[in-house]
Amino acid sequence: MEIKVFGTGCQKCNQLFNLINLCVKEWGIEAKVEKVSDMMEIYKAGIMSVPAVMIDGKIVSSGNVPSSAQIKKWLENAKH
Repeated sequence: MEIKVFGTGCQKCNQLFNLINLCVKEWGIEAKVEKVSDMMEIYKAGIMSVPAVMIDGKIVSSGNVPSSAQIKKWLENAKH
C-alpha cells in the first residue's frame, strides 16, 4: 500500500503525517508512507487544499485532519 500525505509543512500537515504513521504502525499495516510538500507535485495531484491524503493513487481526504477511526476505515478498504 502506498500512502501520500500532501502538505506544505504546516502544523496540520505534520499532525496528519504523524497520525497516519502512528495508525499504520499501531495496526500492523504494511505501507509506504510518503510526505509530499513540493507545491508542483501537490498541484499535479489535483489537490486544492492541504493537508490531503492519497492511498494507492486515490485522494481520500483534503483540507482537514481526519480522526484515527476514519484513517482506519481507509486503510481497511485499501487492503481489499
